[in-house]
Amino acid sequence: MKKHMLLLVALVIATSASAQFYVSASGGYAIPSAGVLMGTKVTATKTENTYGSYGEGLNGQLRFGYSINETFGVELGLGYLHGSDQIKSDVNIPNYRITDAVARGRAFGVLPQLTYKFNSHFYGRIGALLKVGGKTEAVVDDKNYMYDAENGITISQALNLPSGSYTHTTYTEDYHGKLPLGIVAAMGYKFDLSEKWSLFTELEYMGVSVKRKDSELAEFNTDVVLADGTIAVPGLYTLDNLPDGYVKKTTYVDELSNANTDPSKKLSERVPYSSFGLNIGITYTFSKK
Repeated sequence: MKKHMLLLVALVIATSASAQFYVSASGGYAIPSAGVLMGTKVTATKTENTYGSYGEGLNGQLRFGYSINETFGVELGLGYLHGSDQIKSDVNIPNYRITDAVARGRAFGVLPQLTYKFNSHFYGRIGALLKVGGKTEAVVDDKNYMYDAENGITISQALNLPSGSYTHTTYTEDYHGKLPLGIVAAMGYKFDLSEKWSLFTELEYMGVSVKRKDSELAEFNTDVVLADGTIAVPGLYTLDNLPDGYVKKTTYVDELSNANTDPSKKLSERVPYSSFGLNIGITYTFSKK
């Protein structure tokens, strides 16, 4: 028994002797790991699909690490994603409709990970990715020249305004998701500047998708505008006076009756946040115990 205790003490001392705490900060840019259908581009002659991921964009991480020994370690990372615009609808048909609708991700995440050092320079890490906050934001700018497109009635004819008049609608809608669980993995190269400071660069994969929970209109306004840009009717529709087909808040559910007529309920869907990224950062290592 005494021999086993001495062996355990020796193992703890040996591990503690090489254990180190460190903190690192990095920034980078990520691209979609797999293009998923996001929206469409429409002109008078063709319609084109657009692909992407809400995980595309600028990101930053702050990681706190503990080197158990010369090979293995653990990290806890805090990350933020400032996603790039993804095209949802790009319609450009002059004197009919011009729409610019984009969506982008804004997300906060927690990354518990294990690290492995191949040698003094190359390392890898793998762990879980939990998005704990944020939203997907849709921003829409729509110019509609038609009052009744099916019957060819224009805004000018319906409202007895000069030719070329249109409605100009702008709104922002915030989408919120349920707490997702994904994976993160990276390979990196570290270059020591001194005993405590080092630079690193790494290739990182994040695999995660978010299931929508609800969405809410944050802003909404529709003006009637003349061809020369003069506003003929300001605030025709607002958040307090939404047109048919729009609701302030939408809830996403897994099951919906075929007879449902409530526009505030829609079937849920998963939206992609997966990406490949390049990060560059700096690490400060505290003195060994």
